[in-house]
Amino acid sequence: MPHDAQGWIDALHLVPHPEGGHYRETYRAALAVTREGASRSASTAIYYLLRHGERSRLHRIRSDELWHFHAGDGLQVHVFAAGGHSVLRLGLDLAAGEAPQQWVAAGAWFGAEVERPGGWALVSCTVAPGFEFADLEFADRDALVRAFPAHADVVTRLT
Repeated sequence: MPHDAQGWIDALHLVPHPEGGHYRETYRAALAVTREGASRSASTAIYYLLRHGERSRLHRIRSDELWHFHAGDGLQVHVFAAGGHSVLRLGLDLAAGEAPQQWVAAGAWFGAEVERPGGWALVSCTVAPGFEFADLEFADRDALVRAFPAHADVVTRLT
């Protein structure tokens, strides 16, 4: 079993993701659903690995996204929505507020980072209805800073 980020990247055949980090799609449901007039797979899943110093750029999609922790260090998922800014902590240290599973609601802006220097996190993300790159929208830094000025440092770091 791999013991470091590069070992997992190699073993799972992960490739660079446009939002940052590395990924590989592992599941795309054969069942199709119609949403907003377009056909989508009912669900998709990926492996996703992020190292300290990399970021999952702030973005949003049209579906709920469920995150599952597998290995490595805790991961912070920053979420910006109508209710403000929240941080979802993904990992196995329950005493530190981490959970092995977290979800992000459709339409929320979100991005992720690994806090621990030298750290990395291997997770899976399940999206339903399924993910399509056409549904991926990256955040505009200036617009998000205007909307969430108290969190300009996080927005700047993740855009």
